Amino acid sequence: MSLSWLPNAISLLRIVLVVPILSSILNGNFGLALALFFVAGFSDGIDGYLAKRFDWHSRTGALLDPVADKLLVAGTFITLAYTQHIAVWLTAVVILRDLVIVGGALAYNYFVRPVPGEPTRISKLNTALQLLFLLFVLSRAGFGWPDKISITVLGASVLITVVISGVDYVLSWSKRARAGE
Repeated sequence: MSLSWLPNAISLLRIVLVVPILSSILNGNFGLALALFFVAGFSDGIDGYLAKRFDWHSRTGALLDPVADKLLVAGTFITLAYTQHIAVWLTAVVILRDLVIVGGALAYNYFVRPVPGEPTRISKLNTALQLLFLLFVLSRAGFGWPDKISITVLGASVLITVVISGVDYVLSWSKRARAGE
């Protein structure tokens, strides 16, 4: 029996975990939120590894994985901004980048051709930094660790990679669209 469904199931698990993570943050249960967020973040790496390692790629997975990522990251950023654990302006920049990318992907798909699904290296780095930043913020809110300077430096790294990856997507997709690729 093939386990090719497993990456999609893991992506679905990540989507399901979003609600209890956000609820835990809103209820001030940062320890539980941290544990669930860690599981969700770890699952992001696992489903990608399984899909690549065993060639278990699917159209459903190509849609589920980025949706799960966006729901997890955007939902956590917004909720932590609402509870005043993250600056609203940083959350706005993260969300704006995602909206630009999703809007650009939809336009590219409609006007040019189906969007190439592979994220860029800078985008992968950005996602990793965002997940780590959110883990650090949840840990600090729940347990007082790490120190504020570590979170500030990591937050600055997130800001830099958010801007660079957003600009990178816009420039590369614009170039491809002009070339008709």
